[in-house]
Amino acid sequence: MAFSIYQASVPVYVRQLTALSAVLDKAASYTSQRKIEPAVLIQARLYPDMLPLGRQVQIACGHALRGASRLSGAEPPSVEIKDGSFDELKAGIAKTLELLKSVDAKKMEGMEDRDITFPVGDHKTTLKGGDYLLHFSMPNFYFHITIAYGILRNNGVEIGKADFMG
Repeated sequence: MAFSIYQASVPVYVRQLTALSAVLDKAASYTSQRKIEPAVLIQARLYPDMLPLGRQVQIACGHALRGASRLSGAEPPSVEIKDGSFDELKAGIAKTLELLKSVDAKKMEGMEDRDITFPVGDHKTTLKGGDYLLHFSMPNFYFHITIAYGILRNNGVEIGKADFMG
């Protein structure tokens, strides 16, 4: 069996988002144990001009959904993920995981060679499905997952590589 665009995308998104949800559990526990208002971590940034943790989680979920949808020939769904609490962020991840797990692998067959046109800022870009996955969707997804992890680690949450990897 050949390696498929489905195997290179959906299971990766699922694994990393599942790991992120577990990391958020550790962050919630950390704030509770230390009597820190959860919003302090949810609004924390690695640097002033970077987006806060809550937004990093929202964007990572969005990249996973848009990537899987576009690679299966579907219109990406719109999922509102609230960032007022760890529970809201985890609920957004759970909804994203539910949608990802419903993606039909057969609809992705051959997508690596098909054109995918998508918005980037104010203009549209077209890439072959394989290039879209490897050079746009996955790098963006991992960037936001990594920044979310980094924000929590930088703020003292005791997480390590195994937590990131899931």
